[in-house]
Amino acid sequence: MKPLYKGLTIAVVHLLIVSSLGAKLLIDRAARPRVWVRAASYDPDTPLRGRYASLQINVDIPPEKQAACEKILDQTKQHHVGEWIGNYPSGRLEVREGKLVVIDDPCCGEINYGSRLGPNGLQSVLSTPVAFYLPEHVPDPTIGKPGRELWVEVTIPRKGPPRPIRLGYKENGKLTPLDLR
Repeated sequence: MKPLYKGLTIAVVHLLIVSSLGAKLLIDRAARPRVWVRAASYDPDTPLRGRYASLQINVDIPPEKQAACEKILDQTKQHHVGEWIGNYPSGRLEVREGKLVVIDDPCCGEINYGSRLGPNGLQSVLSTPVAFYLPEHVPDPTIGKPGRELWVEVTIPRKGPPRPIRLGYKENGKLTPLDLR
């Protein structure tokens, strides 16, 4: 086989691999549930991050975990904003009544989550932030104004973390998606 044909064969195989991944993501986006969730900009010490915004996703947690965290807060009263109150492994994500909920799943759960003290009280968040690509010409939308909350629409895959689709701001109870093209 000539080197040209070998090169073309490898190129075609690579195109098929990339295309199959793209097709899977598009099928998931069409078939899997979507939900808008509150997010917070999270800036880890990663100088090679590029034009990606790291977003920490807020979730609802089981009532018994919420009650346990609130009990810890009431007992000590010495916690600071940003401090982790509880960290829970092995959950899975579901959309219930238009909200993103973490369900405990000790055998098959892949999502780690926890509760921390936020500026408005106790927040439950996914432990691992998700990355959202920002085009070069767009100013960083994660830098918000007071009274305006950052929200992200995500697709919930069968396994793994949520996949961000688009960003939006919620101001005065109204959610407005951003056009970042």
